Amino acid sequence: MKNAKLKISGMHCASCSQNIESSLKNSNGVLKANVNLATETAFVEYDENLTNPQKIAKVIENLGYSVIKNDDVFNDYEIKKLKKLFIISIIFTLPVFLISMPFKWFGIEIPYENIILLCLSTPVQFFVGYIFYRGAFYSLKNRKASMDTLIAVGTSAAYFYSVLSFFYPLKFGDHLYFETSTVIITFVILGKWMEALTKGKASHAIKKLMEIRPKNAILLKDGKEIEIDISLIKKDDIIVVKPGMKIPVDGVIIDGYATIDESMLTGESIPVEKVKGQEVFGGTINKNGYIRLKATKIGEETMINQIIKLIEDAQTKKAPIQKIADKISSVFVPVVFSIAVMSFFIWYFVLSQSLYFALSIFISVLIIACPCALGLATPTAIMLGSGKGAEMGILIKNTESIEKMNKIDTVVFDKTGTLTKGKPEVVDVISFGKNNTLLYAAIAEKNSDHPLAEAVIKKAEENGIRVPNPSQFKYIPGNGIVSKYKNIKIFVGNRSLMNSNNIDFKENENKIQEFENQGKTVFLVALNKKLIGLICISDSIKDEAKQVVEILKKDGKEVYMITGDNFRTANYIASQLGINNVIAEVMPNEKENEIKKLQKKGKKVLMIGDGINDAPALARADVSMAIGAGSDIAIETGDIILVKNNLFDAINAINLSKLTMKKIKQNMFWAFFYNSLGIPIAAGALYPFTGFLLNPMIAGVAMAFSSVSVVINSLTIKKFKPL
Repeated sequence: MKNAKLKISGMHCASCSQNIESSLKNSNGVLKANVNLATETAFVEYDENLTNPQKIAKVIENLGYSVIKNDDVFNDYEIKKLKKLFIISIIFTLPVFLISMPFKWFGIEIPYENIILLCLSTPVQFFVGYIFYRGAFYSLKNRKASMDTLIAVGTSAAYFYSVLSFFYPLKFGDHLYFETSTVIITFVILGKWMEALTKGKASHAIKKLMEIRPKNAILLKDGKEIEIDISLIKKDDIIVVKPGMKIPVDGVIIDGYATIDESMLTGESIPVEKVKGQEVFGGTINKNGYIRLKATKIGEETMINQIIKLIEDAQTKKAPIQKIADKISSVFVPVVFSIAVMSFFIWYFVLSQSLYFALSIFISVLIIACPCALGLATPTAIMLGSGKGAEMGILIKNTESIEKMNKIDTVVFDKTGTLTKGKPEVVDVISFGKNNTLLYAAIAEKNSDHPLAEAVIKKAEENGIRVPNPSQFKYIPGNGIVSKYKNIKIFVGNRSLMNSNNIDFKENENKIQEFENQGKTVFLVALNKKLIGLICISDSIKDEAKQVVEILKKDGKEVYMITGDNFRTANYIASQLGINNVIAEVMPNEKENEIKKLQKKGKKVLMIGDGINDAPALARADVSMAIGAGSDIAIETGDIILVKNNLFDAINAINLSKLTMKKIKQNMFWAFFYNSLGIPIAAGALYPFTGFLLNPMIAGVAMAFSSVSVVINSLTIKKFKPL
C-alpha cells in the first residue's frame, strides 16, 4: 500500500469534492480516498500493483478538474486565474448593470442599448462563465451534479431568455435578463476569489513553517568550507553553522558551542545553550557561537519536515462530522434542481404567473442554493485549528481526536516524565557533623554511570564543588558504592550496605523513613564506618503540574495517575498534585489494561504519556497525547504531540479542540440555516403574504457571502489565546 497527495484545481463546492472522492473510491486499486475542499487536496491510499499516481490523476482530470503538478502547497494558480476572470467580468458587467438598472430608473436612454447589452454580456456568459459550463459538462458526463450545474443552468436560462426576447419581443416580451446573468457570474467569481484568498490565510501555519526551512548549507569537505544546496546534504556529512545562520538539517554537535533559538519548534522565546554531543534541529537559528555538526536526519526525516507532514495530513483527512455534510452534498444539487423546476411549474402553469416571474424564481432557487458553505464548514475550521496548534507547539496528527476531545471525561497521566521532570535530582542534603556530605558522596559516585550517581555529581557541580577522583571504586549491585579517597573509606548506599559494613544508622531511622514517605530515595553516606549524612534524591514534580490538574478537575474531568512505581512514592506524588485516583506498580501491558477497564465503565479517556512503556496505553485510549521530549514510539502512537514538554499545552489542546468544534458546529448550523431559509424565500414563499420576490442578483450576492462568511468565522480561531 502506498499514499499519494494530489493538489486539485477547479473545485467550487462540496459536490465537487464529493464527486471526485466517490470516483476515486470506485477506481481500480484505490483503497481509500479523502478530498478536502478547503485545502484543495486529495489524499489517496492505493495498491501499487494495480494503479499509480498518474492513473489516479487521470481519474480526476476525466472529471473536468486539473491536478497541479507543482507540489508547492501554496501554488497561487487558482487565485491568479480567478482574479483575472473577475477583472474581465467586472469590466463588461458594470456597464450592463448601469444601463439596465440606474439609467432606466432615471430615464436615461442609450442608443442601441439592447445590442450593447447583448454584446457586453456574451463574453461574460461564455468566456468568464466557461469554467461553470466546463464543470457542468463533466458533471453531466459522469451522471452527477454540482454547483457548476446550478450556475450554468441558472445563468443560461437568464441569458437565452434575454436573447429570445431580443429577437422575438412580441412572443417573449421585451424584458431582458442580461444584467441578471452577468451580475450573478461576476459575484460568484468574486466570491470564489475571496474564498481562495481567505483559504490561503488559513494555510498560514504551513507556509510559515516552509519559509523557516533554509535553502543552503556550508559543507566541510577535505578541510574546506563549501556552500551547497540543502538537498545535496547526506547523512553523516559535517556541516558548519556560523552565528546568525539557520541550522540546515537535524544533527549532533561534534565541535563548538552555540546558543540556539528553537522558538519555531518549541514556542520558547529563551535561546537554548548547546554543546558537543547535543542535538540540534533544522530551521532553528544559531544566535551566537560556531559549531560543527554531523547530519543525522535529512530531507523528509528532519523534525521541521515531519511537523509540516503531520499538519498537511491532519488537514487533508476528514473529521467524522464532515461525513454528514458529504452525505447531504451528494443529494443536495439534484434536490435543489427539482425544487427549482417544481417552483417554475407551479408559478407558471398552476398559479398563472408570467414567464418572466416564473423564470426569476427558477434562477433564484438555483443560484442561492449553492452548497459551498456546507462543504467549507468543517475543513476550514480543521485547517485553522491544526494550524494554530502547530504555531503553539501542539501537533494534531489525527483530526478525529479534535472531535473526540469534546467527549473526554477522564484524564490519565503517566507519572515519570509526564507529571514529573523524568530526571532524578538531589533535593535534600543532610549533614550530621562538619564533614561535607555532598563532596564525599560525589567523590564516591564519580566513576559510576548510574542515573542517581549523575544526579549527585550534577548537584555538586551546581554548588561549585570540584570533585576529585577516588583512588578506589567498587559498585555493589543493589546496595551502593564503596570508594577510597586519601585513606578515607567512603560508603554511599542503602541500609543493606550500612548493615553489611556494621555502620550504625538506627538513631536516624525516623528521619530516613520521613524522607522515604515523601517519595524520596535516600542514600546514607558514611566515612570510615561513621554515618555523616543523608542524600535525598527525587524526580521533581513539574512546576505547572498541580495547576494543570486543578484546571482539569474544575472542568469536570476525573484525573488519574498511572505508574510502574511503588504505591508509597506514587501516593505521595499524587497527594502533592491533588490527584485522588492512583494506579501504581503496573507493567506496560497492564497500563493498557487499566485504560480498558476505565473504558468498560463508560469513561471517555484521554491518556498523556511520554515513554515506550506508555505506548500500549496511548494506543488504547480514546484520545492520546505524547510529550514531545518523550520516546519516538510514544510520539508515533499519540494522536496529539506536545512539542514543548509543557503540561499547560494539554489544556491548550483541549481548549483549542473545543473552539474548533464550536466553529464547525456554528458553520454547519449557519450553512443549514442559510439554505433552509434561502431556498423557500427564493421559491417565492413570501410573495403571497408580503409581495416580496427575491431578485436573482441578490441571490447571487447572498450565495457568495455565505461561503466567505463561513471561512471568516473559521479564521477567528487564529485569535485563540493559550495559557
